[in-house]
Amino acid sequence: MNKLYQYTGLQTSFSTNAIALVKGRPYQLNLKQLIAHFIDHRHEVILRRTRFELAEAQKRAHILEGLLIALDNIDEVIAIIRAAASPEEAKVKLMERFALSEIQAKAILDMRLQRLTGLEREKLKEEYAELMKIIAYYLDVLANETLQFEIIKNELLEVKEKYGDERKTRIELNSKDFRIEDTIADEAVVITISHMGYMKRTPLSEYRRQSRGGRGARGSDIREEDFLEHLYIATAHNYMLFFTEKGKCFWLRVYEIPEGGKTSKGRAIQNMLNIDADDKVRAIINLKDLKDEDYVNNNYIILCTKKGTIKKTSLEAYSRPRQNGINAININEGDQLLEARLTSGTSEVLMALRSGRAIRFNESTVRPMGRTATGVRGITLGGKDDEVIGMICVNSADESILVVSEKGYGKRSDLEDYRVTNRGGKGVKTINITEKTGNLIAIKNVTDTDDLMIINLSGIIIRMGVSELRVMGRATQGVRLINLKDDDGIAAVAKVECELVETEDAEIQDDVTTSEFDGMDESSEENNTTEKNEE
Repeated sequence: MNKLYQYTGLQTSFSTNAIALVKGRPYQLNLKQLIAHFIDHRHEVILRRTRFELAEAQKRAHILEGLLIALDNIDEVIAIIRAAASPEEAKVKLMERFALSEIQAKAILDMRLQRLTGLEREKLKEEYAELMKIIAYYLDVLANETLQFEIIKNELLEVKEKYGDERKTRIELNSKDFRIEDTIADEAVVITISHMGYMKRTPLSEYRRQSRGGRGARGSDIREEDFLEHLYIATAHNYMLFFTEKGKCFWLRVYEIPEGGKTSKGRAIQNMLNIDADDKVRAIINLKDLKDEDYVNNNYIILCTKKGTIKKTSLEAYSRPRQNGINAININEGDQLLEARLTSGTSEVLMALRSGRAIRFNESTVRPMGRTATGVRGITLGGKDDEVIGMICVNSADESILVVSEKGYGKRSDLEDYRVTNRGGKGVKTINITEKTGNLIAIKNVTDTDDLMIINLSGIIIRMGVSELRVMGRATQGVRLINLKDDDGIAAVAKVECELVETEDAEIQDDVTTSEFDGMDESSEENNTTEKNEE
């Protein structure tokens, strides 16, 4: 039905601008004002019409009065006319003899002889009597305002009776008209953003699962100086909140993001959002509905910066989209916004540092603040070159903590391995940082049903099941997740939730040859041997 509305004449959209001339000046009027001025107009029409019809009736009555005088004195009138030398002389003598006006005298001279019959005389008397009633009515109308408005009402009822019929169309506000989302499937999509700010959405089904240690598949055809930096999972009808490193927040519906294949570059994010030239998107939050009062009042957004500042704000503060965005957090000089998370108010917050340490504290230790607040200390940095690389909010004890280093190593640890400390501390070791592993680059909360998507600097994407990674100690080095060249590194890591995974074995068999499977098996064996020796 919505497609019929959109592509046919079944629905017509038009704008209204109620501007009217009121006493010679243009005004923009609302419905009540329009009706008031229309009634004033009809009132003026009634008065002018009544005055005109009264004048016409009085003119006719004046003529009839002259004719009736002539009929009452018909013999004398005929004698005056016969004795006159001309019509003009006869008119003058009639006016002098009977005190008639020039109009009355002329009407007598123009009167036909058939009016002298008894029947015609009665008609004239009846017409005169009727005119006197009409004149009295017109005078009453002009003197009685209540009667004037009664006439307006009756005339409108006559119009309704004559022309009124059942409406064959519906008039609705734009807000209730065609909604584009009704024609778009609410499917799972992958949203990718490159380092230079190119964004696109791709159906999740285009990404097939591979085994750990494989070489992955080409994910984006990008320029050599660019690389994929962010990857997020959403559905087409969701709202997306975009947080920039300068602390601003922007809104966008997922279906408004341009669609592209795995190898397409995407579209510059500045063409979709009013972001400053020296700003860039750092975090995206997927929201189902911003109009549900319970939802926006009982959820929060937690923000953290690279320098370890954390802030919590009610989601209600972000429920009114603005085209130019809003300030989400006050950023101190030299700092940048890093992460934004949606929480219910009871989450366990973990913040990880580049130096391989992480802190865990309860969300309740961070009080809600306004949008323009700076926030409070979340974690203390390990040194001048240290910075926060990620923040997660854990809601279930079943989730484990996954960390990934910049040279392709990663591991899973139990949440309980991270003891709860006070907000603002230095934290505990989350991975053993060595020259082989590189610095810590990502921290994620995962379960066995999740998938992991890893993107390296050259644009290669690998997708693997989290269940392939066994849980190990918090302070260990981890295992190799992806084979990297010497000059390559990890750019971004994202998890894919179970319900968003749609992979068929037949599809994988079509995409991967037997030799590729053999190669991956050999590679996996080598990796397993190396991992055991390292542990």
